[in-house]
Amino acid sequence: MGDRSAIEWTEATWNPTTGCDRVSPGCDHCYALTLAKRLKAMGAAKYQNDGDPRTSGPGFAVTLHPDALDVPYGWRSPRTVFVNSMSDLFHARVPIAFVRQVFQVMADTPQHTYQVLTKRARRLRQIAPRLDWPDNLWMGVSVESERELTRVEDLRGVPAAVRFLSCEPLLGPLAGLDLDGIHWVIAGGESGAGHRPPEEDWVTQIRDRCQDAGVAFFFKQWGGRTPKSGGRLLEGRTWDQLPTTTDGLTI
Repeated sequence: MGDRSAIEWTEATWNPTTGCDRVSPGCDHCYALTLAKRLKAMGAAKYQNDGDPRTSGPGFAVTLHPDALDVPYGWRSPRTVFVNSMSDLFHARVPIAFVRQVFQVMADTPQHTYQVLTKRARRLRQIAPRLDWPDNLWMGVSVESERELTRVEDLRGVPAAVRFLSCEPLLGPLAGLDLDGIHWVIAGGESGAGHRPPEEDWVTQIRDRCQDAGVAFFFKQWGGRTPKSGGRLLEGRTWDQLPTTTDGLTI
């Protein structure tokens, strides 16, 4: 369960919660919503709450999966793990007691590196002081356009060992981006039906800002009808930089 991922910047996924709803334009073509509907139709037990009108709204039902908390303990080899690829750990319907349980699993398995990504940056900042932050947790926020730049300020106040931004799907330039206190930036275009292609200048401006600030930069994809349609080359090369907990880069 959750072992091995095709996402370029991680190695495995782990979903102790599933379900979410749309909060910004980056959610318009949510891959998780589409995949959850498919998994529900296939009979996957974790996704049978999808579509419940009492909890879903414009998304799919947020559901806690306490049985999934045991999964990382069974992974023998160290790996980088994207937490809640099918949900948002800081969704308002995820109790802080359960967030603490997820954090405890991370602390108990220091051989793994955990990547948590949220669009609920305000709640993240509000409850961060009430959490014990393990050294193997990387915390990120999604920043699709300039209207989401306030999320970066919220992230800056979080005591994570690594703080990162996911600028994917990139829907506009990020002229006001301030990378103070940020260790890593992922950028990428949207994929799937109705994808909104990014302009090259939007990407190169983010890359140049990262280089000037000494921040690791990872370009995931141009996007298109499928994730691999446009390839990954930016000005003739791939950009696969990864962060460290120091000022250096791991490439």
